[in-house]
Amino acid sequence: MYDIDFSVPPTPCYVVDEHLLKDNLKILKYVEDEAGCKILLAQKAFSMFSLYPLIGRYLCGAASSSLFEARLAYEEMGKEVHIYSPAYREDEFDGITRYCDHIVFNSFAQWEKFKPKIAGSSEKISCGLRVNPEYSEIQTEIYNPCAAGSRLGITARNFSGNGMGGIEGLHFHTMCEQGADVLERTVRVFDDKFGMYLKNMKWVNFGGGQHITKKGYCLKKLINSVKYIKEKYGVDVYLEPGEAVALNTGFLVSTVLDITENSGIETAVLDASAACHMPDVLEMPYRPEIIGAGKPGEYAHTYRLGGPTCLAGDIIGSYSFKHKLNSGDRLVFCDMAHYTMVKNNTFNGENLPAIVLHGSGGFHVIRKFGYDDFKTRLS
Repeated sequence: MYDIDFSVPPTPCYVVDEHLLKDNLKILKYVEDEAGCKILLAQKAFSMFSLYPLIGRYLCGAASSSLFEARLAYEEMGKEVHIYSPAYREDEFDGITRYCDHIVFNSFAQWEKFKPKIAGSSEKISCGLRVNPEYSEIQTEIYNPCAAGSRLGITARNFSGNGMGGIEGLHFHTMCEQGADVLERTVRVFDDKFGMYLKNMKWVNFGGGQHITKKGYCLKKLINSVKYIKEKYGVDVYLEPGEAVALNTGFLVSTVLDITENSGIETAVLDASAACHMPDVLEMPYRPEIIGAGKPGEYAHTYRLGGPTCLAGDIIGSYSFKHKLNSGDRLVFCDMAHYTMVKNNTFNGENLPAIVLHGSGGFHVIRKFGYDDFKTRLS
């Protein structure tokens, strides 16, 4: 399935395949060209900055959620830098104006508070407001920005249109791992509720959550949704996918450390942790695929897979294998580029996985971590 020799790199490690990443970037570039839109990398999902020069050859820039992300994009990609936060800190805002081309505010109060700093900045900054269409088809509540009582974005009821002087764009983000049909319906709701404010705007940002590079995604519907807003209002349209950039481009390579048995359940303890190295497995939750493994009972030998931490719930899931697992065997988890490196942690003093790039020249270890990386996060 994958022409990669996973016995080579150290474990645990994240392996990102350059060829698979380029395949995704080519799809995104096609959308940019066909729809006439601009696509940004959402760094909250994927911040492997050693690849920013490559990503920047295909995309228009990066979207940020904090001062540090904005600075990273500014320094490592050097293209457009956009930022949105539910609220900005006063002591960081001068830095934000230094690094960002677009700043999106979550409320009129935030816009009024920081408007003088925008006016006093020597940088040319385009400002926008995030709106909440109160329409979303996300089933997992923790990821639903349009849930009742959400702090994210201004609802139509609270959007009077007053205080718009200096605002050049609107931003909405309502999706998570969804198809173009959902975006199509969302755009219609957005247009219904906020379209009247777009006649004097320069841009609209559709946010992220579009699974653009997933097999079966309808690119034509996406392109049509972009063109609908572009042609109706004469504005630029931005998309800021994160997961779609790195979808199915990475792996987490792990080693079996031991096999335990309790109440008839055999557990393989790995050097990779769900809690530390792939926290979305517990937060989402979901069951990642493993190369060569099946569902429980599908093959002859079924094991529960667990991490090396003391957390009782550090369980990745149950899988079956054609052969018995032994200490020293390697397991390779798929689709581990996004929301892994950006969310991992050193709970229990667990070391962070090495970051490895796989390309035409084989494996290249970009970075290994150690005790100092753990210690310097503490005091």
